[in-house]
Amino acid sequence: MQLRMTNQREIILRELKKSRQHLSADELYDKVKKYMPRISLATVYRNLEILSEAGLIGKLEISGRQKRFDYDVTDHDHIYCVVCHRVDNLNIERQGLHTKEIKSAKGYSITGYRLEIVGICPVCQKKAKKEKKK
Repeated sequence: MQLRMTNQREIILRELKKSRQHLSADELYDKVKKYMPRISLATVYRNLEILSEAGLIGKLEISGRQKRFDYDVTDHDHIYCVVCHRVDNLNIERQGLHTKEIKSAKGYSITGYRLEIVGICPVCQKKAKKEKKK
C-alpha cells in the first residue's frame, strides 16, 4: 500500500521531528493547530495511527499511559519519569539480549522487544531536593 503524504501528515511529521521529544497526540495537536487552525484532534489521532502503521513514526505505549509518538523509528529503548511523565531515549547496549536466544518464549514467535525503564528525571530530582530543603 502506497501512503499518500497529505499536507496534514507532512505538518504532523515536521512538528514531531522538530520537537525532538516523544509527544502525545494532544501535544502534537497544539503544535499542528498553529499551522492548521481548523484541524481536529481526531484528525491528528487518525493520522498518527496511519503514520505509525506505515512505519514512518514509532508509537510508545508506556505503563498504560497516553500513547506517545517518536520520530526515530530505529531500534532503541526509552526511560520514563514516574513524576512528570517525560520520556527520553535510552542508548544502552542491546547485545546481551537477542530474539534468537529467547527462542519461542511461551510459544510466541519473537519479532522484537521493548525495554521499559522507569525512574525520576533530573529535573524532578532537583525539584524534590528543593522541596525537602523548605
